[in-house]
This record gives sequence, structure tokens and C-alpha cells, in this order.
Amino acid sequence: MSDGSDGGAADISVLICDDHEILAQGLASLLEEAGGIRVLGIVGTVLGALERAAAERPDVVLMDYELPDGDGVGATAAIKARLPETKVVMLTSFSDDNVLIGAIEAGCSGFLTKHKSAREVVSAVRLAAAGEALISSDMLARLLPRLSRREPERRLGSDLTAREVEVLGLLAEGLSSEAIAGRLFLSQNTVRNHVQNLLAKLGAHSRLEAVSIAARSGLLDRRPSR
Repeated sequence: MSDGSDGGAADISVLICDDHEILAQGLASLLEEAGGIRVLGIVGTVLGALERAAAERPDVVLMDYELPDGDGVGATAAIKARLPETKVVMLTSFSDDNVLIGAIEAGCSGFLTKHKSAREVVSAVRLAAAGEALISSDMLARLLPRLSRREPERRLGSDLTAREVEVLGLLAEGLSSEAIAGRLFLSQNTVRNHVQNLLAKLGAHSRLEAVSIAARSGLLDRRPSR
């Protein structure tokens, strides 16, 4: 992971995996120009992404879905298995639910469509590095029933506290740490601590993966009624 050499806040280190060179170069330029973000490099294959990520341990990987030697879902799963702290954001124009669900289950932190503005791309990288989920509440609401209908996983979450279950339910509504803090009258740091605890207990690599596990395991049914 990146560390600052001047005693200040560390830059966010980013690896871009996209086989469209012009697009990738454009992304790299706008991220570098934003300040506080350091692009480690550009790769165009799954193998290149795995090798470069293992060598440089980026904070965030911007991952294309379609690659010459595979797809971004498989690459995400492999990166998260080796580097669970690295956040992966899927670069995609796909709206197919199977693709999105596969990315969530692989540990992806969210999705970034390729037509987003420079400001939105920079914001997405910063939010991903901070551990936030990059998915609209509408999209999450659409995907949750699909997750719930899949074969249930082994029963998990018996050790979650009532507060952690409450936070998990709000994550399933697509709320950010800031929004959850406001809803529960907690500090954002306290919310982040609850999120990290429930991720560890569920064995999830991201907030979205935690919601996926919770949906299939019936944990969301434990949410208090409002």
C-alpha cells in the first residue's frame, strides 16, 4: 500500500487494468491531475493485473470487465484472495445483472461506468479507498432479490451484535458511512468500526460482498422493523 514520504497524508495508489489504451491513459492523466492520487501503472490483461497488484499492492484497482485473457470478475476474486485490503472498482458498460452479481460476490467495491465525468471518477477512487460501496441504492435494491434467491450459504452471523445487524441492514439500503452515522446518531468512525467488525465476522472483502452474504444467509431478515 502507498505511504507518504513527507509526513502528510498518503496518496491513494491506483492500478488501472484496461486493454483500451487511449481510455486507460485518459483515466491515468485525470487521476494524477486531481492530486492525492498516484497511478502505479496501466495493464491490459488479467495476468498483468495479478502480477502488478501482487508486486505493488495498490490501494485501488480500476478493473475493466472484458479483457483479452479473461474477465474482471475472475481477476477481482484472485486479487482479493491475495490482497484483501485492496479495493477493486469495476469499469464497465454492462448492466447485465449476472455480471454485477458476479462482481459483488468476487469482492468488488462497486461499479464505475466509462462515461462518468472526471470529477465522478476521482470521487469514486477516493470513496473506494475509504471503504465505501460504489453502487446506487436503486441498483442494490434491484440486485438484492437475485442474491436472496440463490442457494443459501452456510449459516453465518450468529456472533453479530444487534448494532452490527442494524448497520448491515443500512448497508443493504445503499447508505454510506456518513448517512448511516446520521441515521443512528453515531460518529463516522464508530460506523466504520462496526462495518470492519461485521466484515471480519462474515469473511467478506467489501461492503457489497457482506450484503451479498447476508442476503443469501437470511441475515437481513434479522433487521429490526421500522
